[in-house]
Amino acid sequence: MTRLRIASCQINTRVGDLAHNVARITEALDQAEAAGCNLAVFPELAVTGYPPEDLLLKPGFIADNRAALEQVAAHTRGCVAVVGFVDVHRDLWNAAAVCAHGEVRGVYHKRNLPNYAVFDEQRYFAHGWEPTGLWSVGGVRVGVSICEDAWNPAGPILDQADSGAELIVNLNASPYAEGKLAFRERLMATRAADASCALVYVNQVGGQDELVFDGGSFVIGETGELVARLP
Repeated sequence: MTRLRIASCQINTRVGDLAHNVARITEALDQAEAAGCNLAVFPELAVTGYPPEDLLLKPGFIADNRAALEQVAAHTRGCVAVVGFVDVHRDLWNAAAVCAHGEVRGVYHKRNLPNYAVFDEQRYFAHGWEPTGLWSVGGVRVGVSICEDAWNPAGPILDQADSGAELIVNLNASPYAEGKLAFRERLMATRAADASCALVYVNQVGGQDELVFDGGSFVIGETGELVARLP
């Protein structure tokens, strides 16, 4: 059986403070490299902080966010990093970059955009639509998803599993609510078992205005069993 050593990097980001966020990401990357990890997974929009809201209306901020991602990518070596950032072409996307050996090797665009309670993503982002892509990390086929993508039973995880994924990584900025930690674990256990894939769920920590991000990152095995959990 092929084995991966995975770093779940549930860091505390600051909205709009790109230099701070790059420093936190690269510090965690150094720790992952030193621990011999094959893969380091970071939270949703780790480069910009979450939620960036009307900062996304500033073209200069979007350009600076991309430059910050390039700094992160340049810092990577053998450990593959999956990092949340804002991608831009004609539209803006809530995106995840797959970085290794000093370069951005691929990008995934979030497909399911929440627009309820504290979330307002459809105001800012376009839906991802590209065909499902997988990345080979240490000989393991890895699918990438972002937060709400995994909450939707008809989301991209099943497509990725049908394409041969053996591991799904899910980047999150999921705020605290009473009872939510147990609910997340039950839901992700169902997704992993339905897809017959191991699933790595990484959430951020810290506070932003009225939101408290409570970490609780975890790993679920392919049959839905809890393998590991962070505080």
